[in-house]
Amino acid sequence: MRASDRAYATLLDEIQSGVLRPGVVLGEVEQAARLGVSRTPLREALGRLAADGLVAQQSPRVTVVTAIEPDDIREIFEVRRALEESAARLAAERGDPAAFTDLAREFTRVDLATGRDAYYLLIARFDEMLDASVSNDYLTAALRTVRTHLVRVRRLARDNPGRLAASVAEHGLIASAIGARDADLAAHATHVHLHNALTNILDSLDAATSSAIGSPAAAAGSPVPEPVEGSRL
Repeated sequence: MRASDRAYATLLDEIQSGVLRPGVVLGEVEQAARLGVSRTPLREALGRLAADGLVAQQSPRVTVVTAIEPDDIREIFEVRRALEESAARLAAERGDPAAFTDLAREFTRVDLATGRDAYYLLIARFDEMLDASVSNDYLTAALRTVRTHLVRVRRLARDNPGRLAASVAEHGLIASAIGARDADLAAHATHVHLHNALTNILDSLDAATSSAIGSPAAAAGSPVPEPVEGSRL
């Protein structure tokens, strides 16, 4: 792996996981030393992150991690809705019906009480099958860009067991509709899922903000950390 790719992968993971929080300054000299790369590959990595919208350059040698505000989240979901509804329609027309029908059955067997790793892996398989079925490199490339931001957005939402259970059912319906080659239902089910996901995130952020404002730390004027618990939407 090239040094610039390694630096990009490390910084991307740290930004998405919240290790590097919004507003953190990424000094060129300090980051190059920390990551064990020279400044040229670091600049390449930072350029890629800037193109992703995850960092912004404040001066020639100072870059900061960008913030995510509620309006940013709404805009991300506007793009996500257009892309994923189109992808669901195309998958219903072009995908393997049997494969999606089998996937829908797997969603009905998800048991969140025994752990969520299997569910997350199933979601990853669903995304991979959807991308492969669409057979449109431009659409899947756009989806990858949106998903890069979604990793950050998801970690802002507090863990909500009820929402997770609903999400399982919603994904199952989308997969079932694609398996039945019902493009309209697949797109509509995707629309409902994304509406519910966005509502959950914004409600979670509102609750976290209200809680932070009323906390002793906020009353004393101390910084209040953002929520770090994530949930699959």
